[in-house]
Amino acid sequence: MLLDSPDPFYYLANFERALGWLDARCADLFDAAEQRFVQGFGALPRASRALFVRMLMRKGPQFRASKLDYAEIGCPRAAATRLIETGWLDGAPVLEFDALAALVTRAELQALAVRLLAQAHENAAEFDALRALNLRSATRAAMLDALTVAAPPARGWDAWFPDSPDTVFHFAVTALCERLRLMFFGNLRQDWSEFVLADLGVYRYEPVPLDGASRAFQQRADIDAYLALRDCRDAFDLAPQEQHADVLAAALDILDALAPHTHPNAWLRARHDRVRHAAGQAAEKLGDAALAMRAYQACGHPESRYRRVRVLEQLGRRDDACALAETIAAAPANEEEAQRAARTLGRLTRKRASARREHATDTAPTHTSIELTLPAGYAHLRVEEASRRALASNAAPVFYVENTLITGLFGLLCWPALFAPLPGAFFHPFQRGPADLHAADFVTRRDALFAACLAELETGSYRATIKQRFADKYGTQSPFVAWPALDDALLALALDCFPAAHLRLWFERLLREPAANRSGLPDLVRFWPGERRYELIEVKGPGDRLQDNQRRWLAYCAAHGMPVTVLQARWESRETTPNPSPPPTPTPTP
Repeated sequence: MLLDSPDPFYYLANFERALGWLDARCADLFDAAEQRFVQGFGALPRASRALFVRMLMRKGPQFRASKLDYAEIGCPRAAATRLIETGWLDGAPVLEFDALAALVTRAELQALAVRLLAQAHENAAEFDALRALNLRSATRAAMLDALTVAAPPARGWDAWFPDSPDTVFHFAVTALCERLRLMFFGNLRQDWSEFVLADLGVYRYEPVPLDGASRAFQQRADIDAYLALRDCRDAFDLAPQEQHADVLAAALDILDALAPHTHPNAWLRARHDRVRHAAGQAAEKLGDAALAMRAYQACGHPESRYRRVRVLEQLGRRDDACALAETIAAAPANEEEAQRAARTLGRLTRKRASARREHATDTAPTHTSIELTLPAGYAHLRVEEASRRALASNAAPVFYVENTLITGLFGLLCWPALFAPLPGAFFHPFQRGPADLHAADFVTRRDALFAACLAELETGSYRATIKQRFADKYGTQSPFVAWPALDDALLALALDCFPAAHLRLWFERLLREPAANRSGLPDLVRFWPGERRYELIEVKGPGDRLQDNQRRWLAYCAAHGMPVTVLQARWESRETTPNPSPPPTPTPTP
């Protein structure tokens, strides 16, 4: 339903659609208050329901009635009456000055200051800052600072502004609505505006069949655990520096207690591991190695095992660190862990050369390297764009495609596998991709589906499939397809110049670690359409170094005979060449 549709209550219809969805799928998860809300909401007058949703979708929890001016609702005070009777709205909230300040204008603050000064005892020291202000010219910030000291205790709106015809409502069920939103989306990043954005076409989502079991939480304890994890993360992220260590220790106590409750739910357990890993990183930043070790010790996050190696070093347990690094090197969980373990063993055992020979993932890539001097006239550009312009020609166009072209081709070809309606993958109609994308069994659960998609590379039908899917799905949210980076011309060049065998190799590496291997791909691609060939180019400016994930992609491509190049760019000096000529064609360095 579009915003310009004849129905001015489009937002209410969307919210009631969500409530119906929740009632059909999650009724067994409701507590008594939630059950009363979901079942009783529809019995209210439409104006009351509409006012509720308007307030829910705005920043609160306090609202001035005069600011709730909606033609389709009419008088907000009349609409609020039934909401106040249900207890979902407080019609006479007690307001601390901080809450009041968020609701009033500068002129109203000025009037409040004048009235308080008139009532103040002349020797009252708390009014000194207010007396010192020139209220006519004082900024809002200056008045707020002075009034914060001088303001009386919390009181109702009528006591703050006795002559005001206005009133204030307090939205009293924020926590309840937050839990309902969490049950619907399975996260707190998304909100009810998703309905409107989808209706407007701002976001498009792949329609995936969902049944009654398609939900994020299977029991009430899952919801409580999710919110506890959220509160735990907020606590140590927002803790004052002097309390950080104590707050982290308390957070780990909570995480230990939560572990049995999150274990049965795979994606909730993964979230638990992310919070625990973040606590370990925070402890490392504090320099508390013992606390960091406690966080990492029982953590299933993919990076936690290697972080234990580093923390063991910090604790002076060099032999234990070396033993764990050897264990990781013998059976790494992924390429990144293998690369780090090999590097650490080289440092710990002082046998760099042998360690690198034993662990191929840390072998220096055998890619081509070139140097390129960029014209001073390009200095206002990013080094990648300057390099692209310097290299491009009519016969060999160059495109900036970092982490978008190869992953986009993969996402288009493998669309049916990525959006397969498997249990635990899709919970609601507004998902960008499957919820289990980061799970260890993501690919194995879809082995047959991915195999069917990649089989098209052997028959040649992949070209037509990718082109058609690009047309059919354009703009639909996907974790692998960045639509603004692709167009018909680039797609046609890629399909003409990338051999099917190379596409298979890239896609197979993406499938090893779908989440991790989406990054690290080279910045540029150069095509020679007449020769149906290509070159991938990683650009490095002065002082820039290859990152580990880039090294892994370069090594993989080089090992399979793919044309990959690292371009070391430098800027031409303006002093020496005030009128730069076009750059020469770069040549490989020895």
